[in-house]
Amino acid sequence: MSVEERAEALASDLGVDKEEVRADLENLVAYSVPIDEAVQSLRRKYGGGSGGAPEPTAKSVAEITVDDTSVTIEARVLTAGKRSIRYQGSEQVITEGTLADASGRIDFTAWEEFGLSPGDTVSVGNASVREWDGEPELNLGESTTVATRDEPLDVPYEVGGESALADVTPGDRGLTVEARVIEVEERTIDGRDGETEILSGVLGDESTRLPFTDWEPRPEIAEGASLRLENVYVREFRGVPSINCSEFTEVSGLDRAIDTAESAPRKGVGEAVAGGGAFDVELVGAVVSVRDGSGLIQRCPECSRVIQKGQCRSHGAVDGVDDLRVKAILDDGTGSVTAILGTDLTNEVYGGDVEDAKAQAREAMDQEVVADAIRESIVGREYRVRGSLSVDEYGANLNATEFEAVSDSPEARARALLSEVGA
Repeated sequence: MSVEERAEALASDLGVDKEEVRADLENLVAYSVPIDEAVQSLRRKYGGGSGGAPEPTAKSVAEITVDDTSVTIEARVLTAGKRSIRYQGSEQVITEGTLADASGRIDFTAWEEFGLSPGDTVSVGNASVREWDGEPELNLGESTTVATRDEPLDVPYEVGGESALADVTPGDRGLTVEARVIEVEERTIDGRDGETEILSGVLGDESTRLPFTDWEPRPEIAEGASLRLENVYVREFRGVPSINCSEFTEVSGLDRAIDTAESAPRKGVGEAVAGGGAFDVELVGAVVSVRDGSGLIQRCPECSRVIQKGQCRSHGAVDGVDDLRVKAILDDGTGSVTAILGTDLTNEVYGGDVEDAKAQAREAMDQEVVADAIRESIVGREYRVRGSLSVDEYGANLNATEFEAVSDSPEARARALLSEVGA
């Protein structure tokens, strides 16, 4: 049944204006409130009571599906973290995290203050169910009851949410990570309340590196600092997990230095692409071609986008700024990816800078000669490429931070691999 149909049925049942009910219902659904919970909320608002809503069903976590309306469960709180969101035009503090029993885990969002803490064993009554990224998630609202049990429930999961950076995934909430600040910069963005100061950069531990954003800039988050970050949440940023610090995140210095991975994990191209992206990864393959849009290019002076015939998609006609770039197709037999080399790496493979490229283009009266020179230099050779991999509907792109020719022969690598597997 559509929102329109639900609104019409609800208005008829309550004897109130249909358009008013529809507007309220659409507003709640737009803020990701499950439709059944939204209907019950409007019933309470307009004085219609429960309206014969079905009783919640007692279930184990593994039995909960997106088709459930409301459930009652007994579970252990694995993680619980607070953050502030904008809801119906005002700020609201919510608690997010993960519950678990012996059968499985499920994420939750609590819209009321229930005092949930990691390690608590709770009986949760009348929790509504919504679908999030294809999976069921619990919503704990004003009609939900939460009772804490003295006897802890045994679950086959770690309590507390401590995680290595390599193990976090988008959607995680209430996590604790220990990491070193590798890069940090202060930025001004257009936030929901106008211009907002934030910190952004890169965190690292022994397992990997990830981008981060601190929405409440803290002086403790300084380059080189080893920190413990409690109550962070994880979003997806350009296809990879990103650590986010809210106003409720607790940041404290460590009395030891966090060792960070100096090298990126090496993966096959097919494996890396199938994984959906990685912030720091190393691929090895042959450059099979150099795409159009490589060599000597022009960028918009306002937004740095590549422009075509003096036109920027965002700023219209502009005087372009000359730059160098390479878009190389890297293939290792398991898959292919476009490796994008910025100015500095392109200077290295071209053997000159922008002024050299402009001089060569003027002499040949053809800008394409720069890309042709790069093709002759790198196509058909094997390279080790390190960078940030993103995968979307347009393909897989690796923004390279390192690009160097492979010195060892394929035969030597094959022998080493066979030795590792004991062949």
